[in-house]
Amino acid sequence: MKIYRILFIVMALLSFNLNLAQENDEEVVLSLEGGPISSQFEYITVKSGPYRAEGIRYRVVKEVNLDKLRQNVLDSINEFNKRATQLHSTIAGHEETIGSLNQQLEETTNNLASVTEEKDSMSFLGFLIEKSTYNVILWTIIGALLLLLLFFIYKFRNSNILTQEAKQSLSEVETEYEDHRRRALEREQKISRQLQDEINKYKKSK
Repeated sequence: MKIYRILFIVMALLSFNLNLAQENDEEVVLSLEGGPISSQFEYITVKSGPYRAEGIRYRVVKEVNLDKLRQNVLDSINEFNKRATQLHSTIAGHEETIGSLNQQLEETTNNLASVTEEKDSMSFLGFLIEKSTYNVILWTIIGALLLLLLFFIYKFRNSNILTQEAKQSLSEVETEYEDHRRRALEREQKISRQLQDEINKYKKSK
């Protein structure tokens, strides 16, 4: 079961490692000591020995290579989980920011409405002032509140865009993970049958 699980996870991480490999312009060297999971799989294939029985071709994999690949896959899983956690944290942070901005936006809108309702009044802080002076003060306050309102709207939209991007990125990662999980399961079942056939043939040959 451990081997099945390892091969299942390897295929799930294959696309993630392929994207990282495409961003690297250096030549990929086949090895289990580094590089994307895809190149390590290819290394396993290259280093495996051919075997034919009853007209069917098989590949014999060294157990030490399989153990090394398993450890590399577990390391890649940890990185994947770390990335998913970071995306969840980013989304939570942006949602909290949006909630705070919504509250400030509501307060600013209420203040703007209150000032607009009182603009016809000539009383300012309990003092009677000239209409021209009153209008200058009033429109200065309204202008400042409008600028503040525009600022909060900008921050709100910016945070909302960042949140949507983070959610989309997480959704793409999860979709990609699920797609490769399915493919990995199919390949794992195939390899499992081949390994079991090899074990059975080895036992019969003793």
